[in-house]
Amino acid sequence: MLLQNRRYTLSGVDLLNLVEEFDAPLYVYDANTIQRQYQRLDKAFSGIEHQIKYACKALTNINILRFIRQIGGGLDTVSLNELHLGLQAGFEAKDIFFTPNNVSFNEVQQAIALGAQLNLDNLPMLEKLGKIYGGNVPVCVRINPHIMAGGNEKISTGHINSKFGISITQIDDIVHVAEKYGLDVAGLHMHTGSEIVDTDIFLQGAQILLEAGRRFKTIRFYDFGGGFKVPYKAGDKETNVEELGERLAALCHAEMKTQGNTFYACFEPGKYLVSEAGLLLVRVNVVKKTPATTFAGVDSGLNHLIRPMFYKAHHDITNISNPQGTVQPYSVAGYICETDNFAWDRDLNEVREGDILAFHNAGAYGMMMASNYNSRPRPAEVFIINGTTHLIRRRETLEDILRTQIILSI
Repeated sequence: MLLQNRRYTLSGVDLLNLVEEFDAPLYVYDANTIQRQYQRLDKAFSGIEHQIKYACKALTNINILRFIRQIGGGLDTVSLNELHLGLQAGFEAKDIFFTPNNVSFNEVQQAIALGAQLNLDNLPMLEKLGKIYGGNVPVCVRINPHIMAGGNEKISTGHINSKFGISITQIDDIVHVAEKYGLDVAGLHMHTGSEIVDTDIFLQGAQILLEAGRRFKTIRFYDFGGGFKVPYKAGDKETNVEELGERLAALCHAEMKTQGNTFYACFEPGKYLVSEAGLLLVRVNVVKKTPATTFAGVDSGLNHLIRPMFYKAHHDITNISNPQGTVQPYSVAGYICETDNFAWDRDLNEVREGDILAFHNAGAYGMMMASNYNSRPRPAEVFIINGTTHLIRRRETLEDILRTQIILSI
């Protein structure tokens, strides 16, 4: 977002003009930022043969998926609908990972029928796979390395109490099932969670994965997950992907030399690719002073952006309507009948009724976690590609909310 002549723009597009055209609240995504992030990651891991598979649960609008396919990415999916969206976006099934948890085996079988790369995270599923398919379906196995890699417990998925993956202490059980049914264990996978900033901890998990892989003769790849951290405010830490890429490549090449085999690496960035690419633009409905604070009440809430309330996540906020206004503290609050404060005592340029506020880092887990709570419609979405604005999701209406309801004659 760039301030020029007292107007904020994104890739040359005037943001206030976007609100005039499409109204608010409005999600806005920038293709240039997504491509920049992809290319940075691709270059960082160039020391080893690799695949980047976008963790699409972060943002699954089909137009975003199509763009990521065009710039060279694959896909990581966690549900059948995500898998179907990927296929409709033009991905080949072989380029799509299917990484569910706690689903029925019927869902796994549907993914197999579609031709996706299977990634299973529990022993009962491996048993069923072996009994029915034997070694005819390549499978990746998700390992829990018992590592707290970063962030809080809600976004960390590799610690000992996590529901994700098969405990590394159960590696003998995995080997037993694989040998019993002749499973084709094509890869091993870990994902330790979001907001990884410590390269040493990530490499510790990678070492655990590589050592586990020595127990299988069929390994062709290792999926090291994602969770690379992006900055959310000035001075915030982020993952040094260049250092990580260099050190991980060295670790992998040393492993290949020692074991006399070859393999490639996979990575699953979600937030890293789309978080900084997104803005949520909201309108100020009321400025309300209380003895404790001054509230800027906006036409959005946890129904559109739940991360601040659910994860206690920080999102920078900019008053794009009044960039020259005197800076004052405001508590930005939503219009949902819950405590849905986005920020408390945040320094903003003077906020007036009708002003437009921009929430930064709203590309990941914003629209995807939105709901119709309080019977509020979800926002529209706009995608900026090469300076051209494209509406990629219209705003919901009351008719949309009623569409799946069946009205009884009572």
